Amino acid sequence: MKTFFALFALGIIATGCTQVGPKFDPYAPAHVGEGVGEVDTLDLTAMPNRMDPRLLESPTTPFTLGPGDRLEIEILDEGADPAETRALVPVGPDGKIYYSLLPGMDVWGLTVTQTKELIEQEFSKFLREKPQIGITVRSVESKKIWVLGRVQAPGVFPMSGATTLLEALSLAGGTQSHSGNLDPNQILPGEEIADLRRAFIVRKGELLPVNFQSLLTQGDISQNIYLQPDDFIYFPAAAAREVYVLGAVNQPRAVPYQEGMTLVGAIANVAGTYKEAYDQQVAIVRGSVSQPQIAIVNYKQIAKGQAKDVALEPGDIIHVPLEPYRHLRRYADLILNTFVTSVAINEGTRSVSRVAAPTGVVIPLGSSITVTPPITVPAR
Repeated sequence: MKTFFALFALGIIATGCTQVGPKFDPYAPAHVGEGVGEVDTLDLTAMPNRMDPRLLESPTTPFTLGPGDRLEIEILDEGADPAETRALVPVGPDGKIYYSLLPGMDVWGLTVTQTKELIEQEFSKFLREKPQIGITVRSVESKKIWVLGRVQAPGVFPMSGATTLLEALSLAGGTQSHSGNLDPNQILPGEEIADLRRAFIVRKGELLPVNFQSLLTQGDISQNIYLQPDDFIYFPAAAAREVYVLGAVNQPRAVPYQEGMTLVGAIANVAGTYKEAYDQQVAIVRGSVSQPQIAIVNYKQIAKGQAKDVALEPGDIIHVPLEPYRHLRRYADLILNTFVTSVAINEGTRSVSRVAAPTGVVIPLGSSITVTPPITVPAR
């Protein structure tokens, strides 16, 4: 699980695309509407993502060995008995292989050709003539991709060569009947449907700009990127009705959505904000993960009754910062990267441990990862 903790650490410090987007004044007062005490609607700004053409290029780096890979090794010289020289050899946790009477040889990070040359070189220390060695990779365990969530056969799959996103999805049997443009309110509770709007792929702590809806419902091959080892693909349930509160709050986590839920109610359900929080610039991210919309609201004024509260929708991501942000694009990227890497940590841990975990997504803050139960806020 070191990979996922590394993913989370990278996600926290990610600053997004090189195009930082429009500037905004973090100290400007939020809109104070008439009729304070009523619920206001959000003034959302679209944050479209652009596909990096390099993601569509087939990787050119050769396959390298790692712990868990299994090799079939034999001596090919004339007169050599395959029954005596052929052996199935695993790469150990230390990255070494042990073949015949040779000492342990470190092959971690070597190509098959380099491993072949290494074995022949080691044999030449004991033989007059260097033997010809044959190596075949029988199984790959060192390089994997994760496909979890609402797919037919979720799991961790070996990656022995260049693999596209669609090829990875085929390994998992495809998505469970996806929702497409279906209104989430039309989905029955507990219905096993993948929500393509909020499906995502994480690489080294960064959200990749893949539009799963375009790929799987419109056949947009420009979204069919090549994968890398440890890529994490996740399809959430379309029936899930939660809002996610993260950042500088006391119990960052997913909160079950209820009709009429507002920003004040959601933050109350996570025991409020930090005293040091910069609550004049609370962000609400809504809509598709690949094409999100973001709104910045002044929670401090709302909490004081100086501005309207804000109505929420299922799937909203709320982020309370510790300091002001000047670039909206970077702020949105930080929020989404923090969110998706947190999901990757929790879903990956659940997949490996096979231990039942609480429903919803637990959002870690800082370096600690905790599972917090829901709290009941007394009625006023």
